[in-house]
Amino acid sequence: MIAIEALWTIMVAALASINCALIGIYLVLRKIAMMGDAIAHAMLPGIVLGVLSTGSKNSPVIVVGAGLMGLLVTFLVSLLEKKIRIQIDAAIGINFTFLFALGVILISFFSRKIDLDPECSLYGELATVPLDICQTASGIHLGPKAFYILLMVLVCNMTFLIIGYKHLFVSTFDPQFAKSIGVNTTYWHYILMAVTALTTVAAFEVAGAILVVALLIVPTASMYLITKCLKHLLFYNIIFAILTSIGGYYMSLLFNSSMAAAMVTTAGLLFLGTFVFVKFKNN
Repeated sequence: MIAIEALWTIMVAALASINCALIGIYLVLRKIAMMGDAIAHAMLPGIVLGVLSTGSKNSPVIVVGAGLMGLLVTFLVSLLEKKIRIQIDAAIGINFTFLFALGVILISFFSRKIDLDPECSLYGELATVPLDICQTASGIHLGPKAFYILLMVLVCNMTFLIIGYKHLFVSTFDPQFAKSIGVNTTYWHYILMAVTALTTVAAFEVAGAILVVALLIVPTASMYLITKCLKHLLFYNIIFAILTSIGGYYMSLLFNSSMAAAMVTTAGLLFLGTFVFVKFKNN
């Protein structure tokens, strides 16, 4: 029988993976997958400044700070690409490396004032998630705080995807047609970036600033080999995310390794398995 701590850990990992997988679909289909990478890295200074200003890692101020940094890097990339005519990959590289390095310096400089481990910031620490619990006034444990945070983010993401489905669909696959029928593609782009920032900061404790990128990109990259239908992609990505979480948890136990790293390794193996399956099926 699975222990309650293990069950909570897997559920938290699954929620983080599902959130990233759902939003990652649009990043990959829009061919801006590395914007997720940029946002995940660039939000680090916002998190550090939020912790410094509040003294807590659970304050809503941190979400706001990280979200603002995510929007900032999106704006700066767009500025360099459109106004200064720098290629988008170079613009992403310039901005996210600068902001990420700034975040690392801030962590080092204020290491005595904030409880934020640089290594955990990079790779996450899923194993400690069940220790930070919610409880009632009478002392009844309700489970990890991360579970409820990620669950609320999932509700927000699902609401966004349902309300904006048609606009996101047409602006993703045919932006010129979207503009011709009155869809504000710029508005939906920045809303998507804001939701991406919210998702990455929610998954930050689970996967860190580096490994969260794989949770955004690998599910869609894998499932896109099987189907090109957006609705099917949304469903398959959820299944992929759950398998990644379960497989990653047990792989980390087997090899006594980082759970987040094991999850990403599992995702990579699932991608390889999907690729081999599709090639074998087509031949």
